[in-house]
Amino acid sequence: MKNPPRGPRQAAVIFVLVTVFIDVLGIGIIIPILPELIKEFAGGSTPTAGRWFGILASTYALMQFLFAPLLGALSDRVGRRPVILISLFGLGVDYLVMAWAPSLGWLFAGRLVAGVMGASFTTANAYIADVSRPEDRARNFGLVGMAFGLGFIVGPGLGGLLGGIDLRLPFLVSAGLALVNWLYGFFVLPESLPPEERGRFSWRKANPVGSLAVLASYPLVAGLTAAFVFVVLAQRGLETVWVLYTGHRFGWDERMNGFSLMLVGVMAAIVQGALVRPIVGRLGERRAILGGLAIAVVTFVGYALATAGWVLLVFIVLGSIGGVAGPAIQSLVAGAVPSEDQGKVQGGITSLMSLTGILAPLIFTAGLFSYFTSPSAPVELPGAPFLFGAVMYALALWSLVRLFRRMPS
Repeated sequence: MKNPPRGPRQAAVIFVLVTVFIDVLGIGIIIPILPELIKEFAGGSTPTAGRWFGILASTYALMQFLFAPLLGALSDRVGRRPVILISLFGLGVDYLVMAWAPSLGWLFAGRLVAGVMGASFTTANAYIADVSRPEDRARNFGLVGMAFGLGFIVGPGLGGLLGGIDLRLPFLVSAGLALVNWLYGFFVLPESLPPEERGRFSWRKANPVGSLAVLASYPLVAGLTAAFVFVVLAQRGLETVWVLYTGHRFGWDERMNGFSLMLVGVMAAIVQGALVRPIVGRLGERRAILGGLAIAVVTFVGYALATAGWVLLVFIVLGSIGGVAGPAIQSLVAGAVPSEDQGKVQGGITSLMSLTGILAPLIFTAGLFSYFTSPSAPVELPGAPFLFGAVMYALALWSLVRLFRRMPS
């Protein structure tokens, strides 16, 4: 494929990064206030609100699982630009629906649509693969990770501030951000996939099962994706159990937890935005992946066995370097797939990642943490979820060592 000239290519990458940031910011903004809004609809009942919140979270992930392959396949057929713009516009309108939702049913419908439109991350990744030169791929995917991190740094704090004024206000702000970005993209965003490089649309490949078959048609991609599932499952597990663990083990309050999560986001932004390219450039994608996974194994063991709160902060800083593994894996995947299949492959990967969003709370929080902090456990071990996460990273490392030996560069 002939990439666009350097100036347009850089502008396109910047737009996609802004799009990802705004999408994640919109998600982050409503995190602090959505449970309270659900509680209002549930008549003030905390148990009922908790049950519905869990259902809504799983529904969002399920919609991404089902629709990410479809949007990816559509982008392979009609181009990336229309899929990204339609998703942005739909997300903006959906936030307005949730802002004015008169009942829990309307809020549930809004989260259904948000899960569908949020699957546009698939197309954003395919766009990045289209416009990136081989030497820039890892850096650009690292910048996508940085945009994610910054969105989750700013979003929850802004959502809490706006929600203190009015519980509906964060939805309105999220709608405004999405629609402004849609309007900007409508006039600025170029198409990244020329007509001659577009593939044919196939319902067989545009569903979660069919998209997995597309992954399997590229052996290197299939092996990398399997390892990536272990990585993302561990990360999602950390996100769901962190506050419970630190509060139980070290007595951290909301402010200390907020600081620690902000530190995670800041370090992720630094590593993904500034260190990925030099590290991958020096070590190569494969060695950067293996080194990052090894660091992550040690970091999760450190989280599990930490004897004081400050030790966790040290491991957050040191372990952040392991974040180079994710962009390097994405870069290696993008380099192994032709343009006409980028959307389908990215859709399959996004679907698998969405499944981890359903499984992680059940395994890490409802399962391991609840059991190993209960009287029925043979030993109290609140760090058990992190030990399980270390095992996930170790499995990813072991599987990729075998894959790289079997399929040398």
